[in-house]
Amino acid sequence: MHVFSWLTALALGFSAFAGHAQPTMPALPLPDGAATAEPSRERLRSDLATVFIAGDSTAAPSSSPTQQGWGAPFAAYFDPAKINVANRARGGRSSRTFISDGSWDRLLAEVKPGDFVLIQFGHNDGGAINEEPPGSTRPLRARGSLPGLGEETAEIDNAVTKQPEVVHTYGWYLRKIAADVKARQAQPVVLSLTARNEWRDGKVERGGDHRKWARDVAKAAGVPFIDLRRIIADQYQPMGEAKVKTLFAQDSTHTNPEGAELNAAAVVAGLKGMRQGPWSDFLSAKGAAVVADSIGWLNLPEPAKPALPSLFLIGDSTVRNGAGEGANGEWGWGHPIADHFDSSKINVVNRAVGGLSSRTFLTQGHWVRALTLMMPGDFVIMQFGHNDNGPLNDTSRARGTIKGVGEESETIDNLLTKQRETVHSYGWYLRHYIREARARGVTPIVCSLVPRKTWKDGRIVRSADSYAGWAQQIAEEEGVAFIDLNERVAQRYDALGEEKVNTLFADAHTHTSRAGAGLNAAVVVEALRALPDHPLSDFLR
Repeated sequence: MHVFSWLTALALGFSAFAGHAQPTMPALPLPDGAATAEPSRERLRSDLATVFIAGDSTAAPSSSPTQQGWGAPFAAYFDPAKINVANRARGGRSSRTFISDGSWDRLLAEVKPGDFVLIQFGHNDGGAINEEPPGSTRPLRARGSLPGLGEETAEIDNAVTKQPEVVHTYGWYLRKIAADVKARQAQPVVLSLTARNEWRDGKVERGGDHRKWARDVAKAAGVPFIDLRRIIADQYQPMGEAKVKTLFAQDSTHTNPEGAELNAAAVVAGLKGMRQGPWSDFLSAKGAAVVADSIGWLNLPEPAKPALPSLFLIGDSTVRNGAGEGANGEWGWGHPIADHFDSSKINVVNRAVGGLSSRTFLTQGHWVRALTLMMPGDFVIMQFGHNDNGPLNDTSRARGTIKGVGEESETIDNLLTKQRETVHSYGWYLRHYIREARARGVTPIVCSLVPRKTWKDGRIVRSADSYAGWAQQIAEEEGVAFIDLNERVAQRYDALGEEKVNTLFADAHTHTSRAGAGLNAAVVVEALRALPDHPLSDFLR
């Protein structure tokens, strides 16, 4: 049975690009030895959906004992009685040459309605378009694509194929591939490129333009995106450089069979983490055992310029709501605050996650992932409290903390996670963040929670006798900067009055509109400026 009904809405949304006449790319010959041979075509069951892989050597199968692409072990994660897996990735290819050598047309000819195509390119797109830089000793490949997402082109006489060619941008090639899949009534899934064994100051490589461009193409096209580089890097970092090195036998890009297995599982985790999709229906026992990547949809940012210091924000939905894109008109103050900082001097990295308390931000792994990105000289602003008042144990959120700042704790069998857990006080969790940040050489700043839109006797209700007061107490005990955001914002609301404050909220009483988020961000910046001789002030505009 082909799975297609859930794709219909996405297919309709992609018609703007797919409806344009797409030029047929002539198959340009490649010289012998320039890349791997065309993979064999296994027989596919016509009564089953197929997941195809279009990519380069990091996904392609290899006969070398020291090199293997993730597409080789990938099939074992699926039940062959329920879905075909067809790895059509080819070594040495970029998004451009996968099309120009005819590999894409041959793959596309196999695609039928209800199929899936995983698209992962980028490692080779940064190469030479038609000539190597001076001094290069590598053989000419002429496989690079133009950088970016635009419609720019370059007309060349290809030095390798001896044919005229119009070269497009990386984004153009990805858009064409995705549009071609949609035209077949199948589902494209864009993946960022795999993580390499490249380290700097103890941090594994995470960024790269092609990673960002792949995300941007997927977002603009309305198709699923799996940030494979991030998923893999999140595993590499705690493993450490020495252990990760054992996964790369010949260079920093190509994994050995063990590394390919890790990457294949990462792809499966990304597929299972998609908020829509039928992937659980197709998995083998091995695939079912993979833990889903549950945070991919959040699109959590990382430092854009790793050489610069960074300001990290952690907290709940009043700091960053959902995927940080203003869904339902709701914005956290962590989005507009970036405009107050000089981006040529500091990164602003909003890692807050909606729905979490000081406890669940820790237990769900968000703190360790944020801490992994931090460097000595960075800053972290924390604001929790809105969700800490919930139940300690239930089947819905299980996010509450023990009231106060003490050392008392309660051990529970968590009804939601099915795990035993020791729950601490609100103050305990704040101390934990402060002390671990300081141990990393990071400067912590504590904020009290922004007030809700709750009025009593003509004034906004404060939380000085609970979470706001407890946050201040912890900051004073730990000797770190404190911003009483609860009181400062409440004073602004009091002065504006109920009618004007209503326009600052996108829901009944908690989540601010874009304008309300902007006001709260301005209050944070005003308080930062008032902190005596605080180094973060040097980065403000």
